[in-house]
Amino acid sequence: MKMNRREFLTSAALAPLVTVPFMGPAQAAARWGRAVVLVELKGGNDGLNTVVPYTDSTYYSLRPNIAVPKETVLQLDERLGLAKELAPLMALWDQGQLAVALGVGYPDPNLSHFRGIQIWDTATDSSEFSQRGWIGQLYDEVEAPPAEFAADGMVLGRGVFGPLEAPGRRVMVLKNIGQLDAAALLPTIAPAPGMAVDPNPLAHVLGVQQDFKSGAAAILAKGVENVDAKASFPEGKFGLQMELAAKMIAGGVQVPVIKVTLGGFDTHAAQVDEQPLLHAELASGLSAFADSMRGHGMWDDVLVMTYAEFGRRPKENGSGGTDHGTSAPHFLMGGRVKGGLYGEQPPLDDLVNRDNLQHRLHFRSLYATVAQEWWGMDASFLKEAPLGAIA
Repeated sequence: MKMNRREFLTSAALAPLVTVPFMGPAQAAARWGRAVVLVELKGGNDGLNTVVPYTDSTYYSLRPNIAVPKETVLQLDERLGLAKELAPLMALWDQGQLAVALGVGYPDPNLSHFRGIQIWDTATDSSEFSQRGWIGQLYDEVEAPPAEFAADGMVLGRGVFGPLEAPGRRVMVLKNIGQLDAAALLPTIAPAPGMAVDPNPLAHVLGVQQDFKSGAAAILAKGVENVDAKASFPEGKFGLQMELAAKMIAGGVQVPVIKVTLGGFDTHAAQVDEQPLLHAELASGLSAFADSMRGHGMWDDVLVMTYAEFGRRPKENGSGGTDHGTSAPHFLMGGRVKGGLYGEQPPLDDLVNRDNLQHRLHFRSLYATVAQEWWGMDASFLKEAPLGAIA
């Protein structure tokens, strides 16, 4: 049964991860009036058929059956261009509000879906393990969002907490799951390792539940379902997620991070059929979101960033697809973004690690851009320099 947007909102699940908070060191107040929308391209998007090296003959020799035809590429410069299904993003490029980070990856990459996204979510080196997401760590070690905010973060759709996961954080999940048994919705309590919880467990549980109800009430009180999006969003789950994100921000819901997910990028076979559809869905959703934010005069207050667990290999496989690879390009967009190309396109004639691309830009540089340039927070644990992509 198809659900309209009002039904989706009123029957959705709002489930927080709420635990004992850790107070970080004091510093200058972060710019919490600026929102971040994280877009996970689940499965590992193929970068070479996204940002296409259309003048490189090696690209076409490595992909005789799945390469993007040169004549269809939307040129960014004399060497690189976008796949034609990403055409809705070209207006942002022309306006200088789309940054393309090239060759994003990290040393000694892990090509497992589970481990790969864990590394990206926690901003750790490939040899390190952590259960805290990089934004959760930022909240813990630098500054947490104001207590009066509805939540520290929100996940739309069926995605996991990912970058937001950390003890003490109020993360809500809004799932598009149709009819829902409310009795199954209970807050999750997961105390931080080595930290004592309230000696009265019942009081702690009741406190968490009250915090959950207050956050949910703050969101629903905004009447988000009645907000005029001021843009036409595409059909489908991703378009719905982006529309809800736009309505929440425009409706005044105070939440610093909204995470959305577009799945299906694990294109081991039939990539020429599958990836263009995903590109079209991605670009139309992002473009509509930008239109919505402009319509509300809020485009300068929002930063959108894509990420994924890995890219794909340069050489096509025998099934008309690509296998798990290393580096890939990612997008940042917003009214304050300084558009252009950042990093460097990995060379196709210098492959390593089982015929994989060498990364040219550490993914933590994207995170440092969010933390330092966007929010104005000292995030030395991210180790990398920001891109210089925010005006």
